[in-house]
Amino acid sequence: MPELTARNVGPSGIEIAYERFGDPWAPPVLLIMGAGAQMINWPEEFCRALVDRGLHVIRFDTRDAGRSTHFPEAPVPDFPAALSGDLSTASYTLSDLAADTVGLLDALGLTGAHLVGSSMGGMIAQMIAIEYPERTCSLTSMMSTTGEPGVGEADFSVFAELGAPPQDREAFVEWQVRALRLAASPGFPFDATAAAERAGRVFDRGYDVLGIQRQGLAVVATGDRTERLRSLRVPTLVVHGADDIVCDVSGGRATAAAVPGADLLIVEGMGHGLPRELWPELADRISEFIHRVETVTA
Repeated sequence: MPELTARNVGPSGIEIAYERFGDPWAPPVLLIMGAGAQMINWPEEFCRALVDRGLHVIRFDTRDAGRSTHFPEAPVPDFPAALSGDLSTASYTLSDLAADTVGLLDALGLTGAHLVGSSMGGMIAQMIAIEYPERTCSLTSMMSTTGEPGVGEADFSVFAELGAPPQDREAFVEWQVRALRLAASPGFPFDATAAAERAGRVFDRGYDVLGIQRQGLAVVATGDRTERLRSLRVPTLVVHGADDIVCDVSGGRATAAAVPGADLLIVEGMGHGLPRELWPELADRISEFIHRVETVTA
């Protein structure tokens, strides 16, 4: 499917780049990526695996990522100040990202969708379920957490020697492959060739270091969602890798514990990513969950 652009989306009136796969009359599934990631970080083959299982898939770039609207005039994020309680450099919160996403549903003429969010995308999906339950058919939160301090934290020591991402394309691709290898799933082979190809596309489509920081600060500014997650009455599936060093598996366990009736799938050998070998299993579990929800709500 061709890449399209929705304009004047949501309360902020931004542009959002998106793609659609599959039968538009099938249950709609909105794939939401994490901080610093673009819609192409949902592998096209994985999207088509969901389509083959009877779903209509939409992937998109969040604000400050890829070919959606960026905010270069916004304040430079100050993380030390934010962690001390000064949120004056936060340009937006997860609620704004949730409103953007619901605005995309409006632009596409969809009254609701099944939400599948990865990492920060899982947090955005959680916020949509909290603030727009009537638009949320189901919630699948992957590699994500609740915002509770001490839960789902990263092991930053592993990334200490990476340094800042370079601005040169070739150097960036090399840097990105090293970063992805560190975060990858130890139980499965790391595909360096695919990682390099995707990193080059990410750079070309609009890599934005400050945009990534603005997204990360939105997470800090939003805080702990645990109590609000306890009020959800949305069918929920939580998926997490047992070997995730970017978002510790405690984040997935806390999410499942907070949402009433949530299903929890812990995948052995999986880190912070989607290894090719897991696409069939993940597509099966997500599609089975969504079709079960569709059957119950029909």
